[in-house]
Amino acid sequence: MTGVEQLVIAGWTGRDEAALRKHIRELEEIGVKPPKTTPIFYRVAAELLTTASEIQVSGPDTSGEVEFVLLQKPDGLWVTVGSDHTDRKAETIGVSLSKQLCAKPMAKEAWRYAEVKDHWERLVLRSWSDGELYQEGSVTAMRSPEDLLGRYALKPGWAMFCGTLAAKGGIRPAKLFRMELEDPVRRHKLSHAYRIEVLPVEG
Repeated sequence: MTGVEQLVIAGWTGRDEAALRKHIRELEEIGVKPPKTTPIFYRVAAELLTTASEIQVSGPDTSGEVEFVLLQKPDGLWVTVGSDHTDRKAETIGVSLSKQLCAKPMAKEAWRYAEVKDHWERLVLRSWSDGELYQEGSVTAMRSPEDLLGRYALKPGWAMFCGTLAAKGGIRPAKLFRMELEDPVRRHKLSHAYRIEVLPVEG
C-alpha cells in the first residue's frame, strides 16, 4: 500500500518551449493528439500507484518515463521518483485512457521537499531502458513544484506525477526500466527498477 488516496498525472509541464514542442512532436509521431492546454492535469485511479518490482501490461506497446513525484502528506510535502508507464497504442485513442491502463511504479523512499527546496535546480532525473540510458536531465526542465501546486493544489493523501524528459532515441518499450532522482549536493539518490511482463492480446 502506498497510502495515496488520489493520483494526478501532470502532462506537458516543460518550461522550455522548444523541448515541450519536441515532446509533443514525439507523441504526434505515434498518433497522439496535441494537448488542449499546457500543462494539463489527468486524474487516474490511485490504486495504479505501486512500489512493486514488476508490472504486467497488455500488449507490446507500453513504455516508462521517469518523473519526479510530489506526495502531499499530513506532515508536509515529500518528493520521490516514479514512472508514468503508459500504453502508447491507447494514447492515440485518448491520453486519459492510456494513463489509466498501466501501473505507475515509484520508489519506496522519499525526501521531504524542504530538504531539497533550496537546491532544487541541482537535482537530476535519469532512466534506463534495458540498461541503455533513455532519459537524463535537470528537474528544472519541468515546472517547479510551487508552479504546479499553484495550478493544481494537492490535499493530504494526494500524489502528482510532474512531467518527463524527451527520450534519447525515441519512445520505445523495454523489459526492464530503471530510474533515479539524484541530489548531487547531499550525495543521495532515490531509485527504483521494475520489470515489464507483456501479456498477450487475444482480441
